[in-house]
Amino acid sequence: MNERDDTPLDQDRREFLLRAAKAGVIAATAGVLGWWRYDSQGPGASAESQDEEQPLPDFSVPGTSGKMSIVHGDDRARSVEMALHALGGIETFVRPGDRVLIKVNAAFAVPAMLCATTHPDLLRAVVGLCYKAGATSVLVTDNPINDPASCFALSGIGQAVREAGAQLILPQERLFRPMSLPGAKLIRRWPVLAGPFQGVTKVIGLAPAKDHHRSGASLTMKNWYGLLGGRRNLFHQDIHNIIKELALLVRPTLVVLDGTMTMMTNGPTGGSLSDLKATHTLVVSTDQVAADACGAELLGRKPTDLPFILKAAAAGMGNADYESLKPIRATLT
Repeated sequence: MNERDDTPLDQDRREFLLRAAKAGVIAATAGVLGWWRYDSQGPGASAESQDEEQPLPDFSVPGTSGKMSIVHGDDRARSVEMALHALGGIETFVRPGDRVLIKVNAAFAVPAMLCATTHPDLLRAVVGLCYKAGATSVLVTDNPINDPASCFALSGIGQAVREAGAQLILPQERLFRPMSLPGAKLIRRWPVLAGPFQGVTKVIGLAPAKDHHRSGASLTMKNWYGLLGGRRNLFHQDIHNIIKELALLVRPTLVVLDGTMTMMTNGPTGGSLSDLKATHTLVVSTDQVAADACGAELLGRKPTDLPFILKAAAAGMGNADYESLKPIRATLT
């Protein structure tokens, strides 16, 4: 199960990724995280025998629709704080007593510097801000493509979770539930990592901005792909519609798109610093369609170049013309 096809890679890149994967396995074996062993098929056929779960609730905050801020700078922690301040502060979205779930992108066992995963600096900052606003707990989850122990260890996400005082929820089989999205063609009795959402009152998505060889880009809406279990590679042939359905499935409180460094080529895995470009941009929005439209421009593309953006907008999930939201812009000094 891969986010990209098994196409030939240059020798240096293959060797780098092999070394990275081995390093992650060694870290996990040494007991850095002590995780449950990954089942790449999730609950598989057993989902058919379970009661079907209701769709996820809407986690948006009333009165915050269409909010968006764009900060230019190179310090992720300061950028996200400034972006949230421009929208009224984290207190606008997270309030005392809230139980917050953060969905990261931890898909690959690669170092943070390659920007294929959520950057640990950004995660630490967001967790800290949630606690500052009075959250009683902050949970972090993802269902990685590679072995979870290697992914969370080598990406630095696991360490960031511990240092920030959050709790990591592993993709254990018992946490997947068969789910059907009303009117959907793809998410029909499909295993979804629904367990971490139980008791949660707010949901935040943290996604890196990067190229993707199938969908054209991996941004905030594509980030929800990590909630799917089973043989999710079956959706590769209809990638734009599955991203649209994921946007319908998950209605977050906020999304944060990290374009501090953008993966311009060889996405979504990357593997070389030459794949990256310093784009000095971080987006915070309550509109995930608008966030992705802005992200398209970081990749040198237009929203119209990415069908999933137009499909999600047509489904009423946001605005592909992000400038119409009059985003608040700021620059770190």
